[in-house]
Amino acid sequence: MNSRRDYRTSRNALFDGIEEGGLRASSSFATHEIAEHDNEHAVDGLQDRVSILKRMKTNFCEIDQELTADIHEEVDSQNRSLDRVGNDMDASRGILSGTMDRFKRVFETKSSRNMITLITSFVVLFLLIYYLTK
Repeated sequence: MNSRRDYRTSRNALFDGIEEGGLRASSSFATHEIAEHDNEHAVDGLQDRVSILKRMKTNFCEIDQELTADIHEEVDSQNRSLDRVGNDMDASRGILSGTMDRFKRVFETKSSRNMITLITSFVVLFLLIYYLTK
């Protein structure tokens, strides 16, 4: 029996006197005209809320479309940049592979190895002198 009273108490606290029709149960609603006036007032308040929500939805849709367009432009720009970088990397790979082939041919002969060693020593010596004087 006690749990049933707790249930009714919590239910009353939750709904706080609201009946199914959305009207507050009270003895002050003696006439039909007062209840009708309260209903009209509640409907007006709901209409105001609905119009505000519709305006907010319209604003959010416009903002969403603008953001979507900006993101689309940025993605297209990034894709073009990545394509250019990819093409540049392919060109660099071709140049470097040609250079490596030439180095391989140079190092195949012993006299060329001596020449490369001499040139490398001069470059290292030049860099050493440059850094010491600076």
